Amino acid sequence: MIRILLADDQAIFRAGTARVLDADLDLSILGQCDNPVALLDLVANSRDCVAVVAQSLGADADRLLAAAAAANTRVILMTETGSEPETALVWRLDGLLTRQASASDLLTCVRRVGVGERVVAPSSTNVIDTVAQRMLTVLTPRELQIVGFVVQGWKNRQIAEELGTKEQVIKNYLRSIYDKSGSSDRLELALFTLHHRTLAEAAARACEALQASLA
Repeated sequence: MIRILLADDQAIFRAGTARVLDADLDLSILGQCDNPVALLDLVANSRDCVAVVAQSLGADADRLLAAAAAANTRVILMTETGSEPETALVWRLDGLLTRQASASDLLTCVRRVGVGERVVAPSSTNVIDTVAQRMLTVLTPRELQIVGFVVQGWKNRQIAEELGTKEQVIKNYLRSIYDKSGSSDRLELALFTLHHRTLAEAAARACEALQASLA
């Protein structure tokens, strides 16, 4: 069993990544956090783990890698598109992936790093995500909000209550979203969305704007 420490300051991505990792029976999420201080505490109080850390968290690389080495924990950095780490840092990491990486690539990287391999994926800087752009033109504003809630793990009943509608209405929306995205169920939709960062960010913003308007 590979034990995971998950650190990401963006809740929607942290929740989605957790869902991907939880789906693998050989992986176990030991702890999650959303800030650099909590990450260092997690690493210091755990041993023999794989830490999956978002670059956007802003963790001090030297302190993180020193703490990880002391705890025999290996570090995978999830980079932002267009913001690759310096070469000197790359060589000190156990794994490197961009947020554009597929769920399959993420799982493969974690498994390989977990058994002692080093995995550095090619850069995807400046790649234009035409799939995400197409989805943003075909999804309605309400559908985009629902996509965001699905990625966060909300059930139909919870979404219906948040939107002030009936659960059957949410099911109808989801059928439309599945058709447009080519997804067959909620998990596949969540993974599809997380694979396309532009879409995931837009869905997150849509949810945040809705919740702010209801506050």
